[in-house]
Amino acid sequence: MIELDRRSLLTGAAAVAGTAALAPFSATPARSAAPPIGTQNAGWYRYKVGTHEITVATDGVTRFRFPDGFVANKTREEVNEGLAAAAFMQAAPDEYVTPYTPIVVNTGAKLVVMDTGTGEANFERSKGMTGQFQNNLKAAGIDRNQVDMVIISHFHGDHINGLLTADDKPAFPNAEILVPEAEWLYFMDDAEMAKQTSERMKTVFAGLRRVFDALGRKVTRYQPDKELAPGIISLATYGHTPGHNSFVIAAGTDKVFVQADVTHTPLFVRNPGWHAMYDQDPNMAEATRRKIYDMLASERMMVQGFHYPFPSRAYIEKTPTGYRETMVAWSPAI
Repeated sequence: MIELDRRSLLTGAAAVAGTAALAPFSATPARSAAPPIGTQNAGWYRYKVGTHEITVATDGVTRFRFPDGFVANKTREEVNEGLAAAAFMQAAPDEYVTPYTPIVVNTGAKLVVMDTGTGEANFERSKGMTGQFQNNLKAAGIDRNQVDMVIISHFHGDHINGLLTADDKPAFPNAEILVPEAEWLYFMDDAEMAKQTSERMKTVFAGLRRVFDALGRKVTRYQPDKELAPGIISLATYGHTPGHNSFVIAAGTDKVFVQADVTHTPLFVRNPGWHAMYDQDPNMAEATRRKIYDMLASERMMVQGFHYPFPSRAYIEKTPTGYRETMVAWSPAI
């Protein structure tokens, strides 16, 4: 057995240093350093739910200084403390990090996109940080022209803007677009739009109408508790928006809960009573969040979280103050 002590380590270090000093006089030709490549790898991941194949394709990540009132019932200091405690979710004080993670489900009979990200036009505006969904679909071997159906959970821009290409053409030209009935009735009501007083909500209304008008408002409206495609069931999870839906994907004995925005990032998993500025009805959103997360914890059902860290899969456990997500380990094989 080799014994290492401080003297032998120092002697070895000196020998290495001496060898390095002679290196310029050796016969080995000099090589310049390889330049950094400066780009990230393609962001997609695949797993199975029974016979269904799920492709997770990131649309990217945005980082921003969160505004006052970002969590309506907590101070900025409390939000910073929560972010620091919740799995190191910020690189600097006052910073909030938001991933965007649509998925594609191949049921064997249908190729189904579920939510669409921030849109291709956002790729250039964000210098490649977001708007990545279509590039990652292509990298994953998925042809947008072969998509049969796009299921939308709700009408916020990071979920619907990817319905359009950068030049405002249909991003999935051969797909049926499914939207929640309650969401459509609310947001397409001119009287509701006229009531809005906040700039954020005015922007939401204007943005979604731009998208659906570009599609000629050609959509199929769906109800909760319906099988929208083989093994994909809709579920009313209202509060975040008036018609927000989530989904259960089930095949055989396997299933996963696709939550859309029942919570935003895991900060709101750890703190289910915190009211994010994005929630249109905060009290209803909290009640929905607690109901769904009680179910996920008790049934030990995996959740696919749109704003979770990529590839956005977790199991949920209850804690004395709320819940905790345990991210599912990466698998090198499907």
